[in-house]
Amino acid sequence: MPLHAITEVYGEAGLRERFLLEIEELPAGERRQLEEALALASRLHAGDRRVREPYLNHLLRVAIRIMRYYGVRDVDVLVAALLHDAVEDHPAELAGLPEDLGHRELTEAAIAELARRYNPRVAGLVRSVTNPEYDPERDRHEQYRTHVADSLDRDPWARVIKVSDFTDNGVGVIHTTYDKARSSAIKYRPLVPKLRELVGRPDTPLSVEAKDHILDQLDLAEERFAAILDG
Repeated sequence: MPLHAITEVYGEAGLRERFLLEIEELPAGERRQLEEALALASRLHAGDRRVREPYLNHLLRVAIRIMRYYGVRDVDVLVAALLHDAVEDHPAELAGLPEDLGHRELTEAAIAELARRYNPRVAGLVRSVTNPEYDPERDRHEQYRTHVADSLDRDPWARVIKVSDFTDNGVGVIHTTYDKARSSAIKYRPLVPKLRELVGRPDTPLSVEAKDHILDQLDLAEERFAAILDG
């Protein structure tokens, strides 16, 4: 059953069950690490929502997609997938610092906390998919797209996380309100060609089958963005 269908029918409980099924054959230590990362993500995002659903659903789908459809069982990548928005959305809570500190200080402290809890690789992956502080004098969407292109160009494993995140937002655009769908299409549609190019690179650490699946999903996302913006 597609992940958004699981969400529609069974909600967060169904996604949690699917996640546990996906990790049940991993070594006990890796399972424990992923369960702890899920618990941390649950705590940090407890009050967050994505219009119609708990924000945690998105994080679960991103991680499950990487396992089920991309064939990745790298525990660092999966931990980073579960926590890919933690530094961006909850740096103070993650770092245990006051919220009135500067953006850069909080970001660096939160990344350092991930390195302490897990390892520098997990922290680096999350850094690569964390948006920077934007210049208010420049177009926000343009800055976002530039950051994504630059960070993924340097970090092949971060591409795996970001493309699952993008797929969830792009293919899943039909599962939200019209206003949210339109704003998402405006933000994400120009990134599709760049993501296609990045996925196709030889250094992207995925099988041919996984890459083909992702390219099909990017095509579907583009079709949905076009229907929203051009229809």
